[in-house]
Amino acid sequence: MTNICCDLEVDVNGEGGFMVDKKLICYYSGRLSRLFGKSVSTKSTFKVIFHDFPGGAEIFELVARFCYNNGSIEISPGHLSFLHSAAYYMEMTKSLSGTENLIEQIEKSLEEMTHWTWSDLLLVLKQNQDLSTDIKTSGVVKKCLDNLVRRLALAAETSPCESTSSPESFGFRVSCDSRSTESLKTSCSRAIWWFEDLLVLNENLLEMAVNLMVCRKLDHGTISRFLFHYQKSKFIGAELDKKCRIIEMVINNLCSLDHFSVSYKNLMGILRISLNLNINKYIRSRLECMIGLRMDEATLDNLLVPSPLGVNYLYDVNLVLRFLKSFLGKVTNDRIIRVAHLLDLYLAEVAPDPSLKPSMFIALATALPDSSRDSYVDMYHAMDMYLEVHTDLSEEETFKICSALNYEKLSPEACVHLSKNTKFPSRSTVQALLCQQTKLKSLLYDGNHPKSLLSFPCSSRRSAAESRNDESSEQIVLYAGKLDVMTENENIRAHLQGMQCRVTELEKVCEKMQTQVAKMMKSKSSNNINAKSLPRLCS
Repeated sequence: MTNICCDLEVDVNGEGGFMVDKKLICYYSGRLSRLFGKSVSTKSTFKVIFHDFPGGAEIFELVARFCYNNGSIEISPGHLSFLHSAAYYMEMTKSLSGTENLIEQIEKSLEEMTHWTWSDLLLVLKQNQDLSTDIKTSGVVKKCLDNLVRRLALAAETSPCESTSSPESFGFRVSCDSRSTESLKTSCSRAIWWFEDLLVLNENLLEMAVNLMVCRKLDHGTISRFLFHYQKSKFIGAELDKKCRIIEMVINNLCSLDHFSVSYKNLMGILRISLNLNINKYIRSRLECMIGLRMDEATLDNLLVPSPLGVNYLYDVNLVLRFLKSFLGKVTNDRIIRVAHLLDLYLAEVAPDPSLKPSMFIALATALPDSSRDSYVDMYHAMDMYLEVHTDLSEEETFKICSALNYEKLSPEACVHLSKNTKFPSRSTVQALLCQQTKLKSLLYDGNHPKSLLSFPCSSRRSAAESRNDESSEQIVLYAGKLDVMTENENIRAHLQGMQCRVTELEKVCEKMQTQVAKMMKSKSSNNINAKSLPRLCS
């Protein structure tokens, strides 16, 4: 290329002007060659204005230097991203004979990425996310991220303290590692170093990075902790729209991890944050499902989430019902018992809420199967509290609420309390007394037929003594057997005396209820309960 002149003025993004050789630039740039067409060979001076040139005036200067240097330029990670984008922008696909064009030279330099430093990788990623062009099609981002995650995985495999040693020392100089045991302990006690480094990535690049981490089988617990750290750090000073994008990205990536590797406490924290943001409903439902599947790990405070705006309830009961729906999909017996106890505590908390509708209370009370509870005493106390606050309920609504109780699993004390409780409908009271009467009769029957001597362990011990023909041992065993029988009889006698007192008290209550039911029969012909058919407790 000879006879170089300056007949083309280039204004780059308003940052500065360049006078260049039009013919020379157009030779390498397909974009400018098409722009000027046949006028490339004319000696007229032209001016070109770029408004969105990648990297600005600094990168255009590198492109011009490439053209003036016969298609040769030194490429470093510090400007590779912008230069790569500018090469595609200018369509630098031409080269001198025997040389590579600018795009080919940049692609070749990317193959040397394994020798870049950790800082170089982060710099290239940060530059790419600052570009306005579509960076995903270039492949630079994917190559950088893949190399970055590969180093994290290698560091995790090599270091005794997972993910605490930098890939600059591990993966390249593993054999040269001479750190003392004390320094290694210090390293293990520090926060994971790469958490802060990856904060330079935006939501899109971070999501790509996390997907690669999962593919590389990095520890899911470590990934989840990083996501929570990223959310907390990026929320500082962020606008609402950006917060929504961050929280949605974090939730989506958490859902791709093993659910039980994620901190339940942090999941609840993310949920409370998301409730105050206008995030995608589907994404929020995925988070709720994750939490619901592990509801047996929740505490009462976790469930006491305030209701959303526009809802009169004190607490978000619908949210808890959604948790329960997810939980019941995959559950074992021991886990459901823990949730039943937690739900009874929750019922006691929401019962005093005057705005809580009966249908919502019933939905909570009947959400779990009967087998999940050994006792319904806690639920009874919650119902008692609810009926005390909601005095305007119809008899039918009250009866539906009480129908959630299993009267056979109420304690005798609870049944006595219920029989005197005017807030409960008479049908519920009678049903409770009948169930308790059946239990008492069964206990009385068992008490009047104590086990025979042959059924006690002493009998088998006696047989063993006879087989050994040891007369003195036989006498000792028989004596012990007599003591066992005497002790057993004393226990039965004491138990029967206690039960008799309860029977007497319940008989009085039953007589009172018979009188009340008889009055109801006279006033309500539609009532099917026949007071005369109620069996006497002492019959």
